[in-house]
Amino acid sequence: MALFRINRIADAAPLVRGEALYLRPAQSVDYPAWSHLREISRDFLSPWEPSWPADDLTRAAYRRRLRRQGDEIARDEAYSFLIFEERSNVLLGGVTIGGVRRGVAQAATLGYWIGAPYARRGHMTRAVAAIVGFGFSSLRLHRIEAACIPNNVASVRVLERNSFQREGFARSFLRINGAWRDHILFGLLEGEAQRAPLLEERGLV
Repeated sequence: MALFRINRIADAAPLVRGEALYLRPAQSVDYPAWSHLREISRDFLSPWEPSWPADDLTRAAYRRRLRRQGDEIARDEAYSFLIFEERSNVLLGGVTIGGVRRGVAQAATLGYWIGAPYARRGHMTRAVAAIVGFGFSSLRLHRIEAACIPNNVASVRVLERNSFQREGFARSFLRINGAWRDHILFGLLEGEAQRAPLLEERGLV
């Protein structure tokens, strides 16, 4: 049996609150907003993500996504959230703690995306701060890892503002937008996370 297994977290439908935003698992009612935001952000996101399946934005694919999301939470494998602005309830993007490894590791991997209209406003920096807190407190992780393409300067800044440390460089690490890409490797240990500094609006994600 895995150590520190999270009991019935799927039943709790976790809500994670951050600064001026909140995170929750996707629901059926989110499909119109999610598919619209992903579609208008396609050109913005494609350079940093795996190639999208041809049916990625269809309702059928979204239903499969929801089933997979529920199964992964129930098995303590991954926790995917949508990000909403607290004041307006507008969908901003998504964030995931995935690849959960229990036993002697107690570690997981962080991933995230922001819709093009909401980039460089500090939303993702605050969302990552919130999900990191959830990972260390509710999931009782010891370590959270992340990786990003070296020229994704905005993503690097999000991680560094949340106290992630550069730990290495992996050649041809992930297949992104149809090509194997090098990645910078980051890590954050329990107890290292600090409140992100006050943010200037210009140049933020």
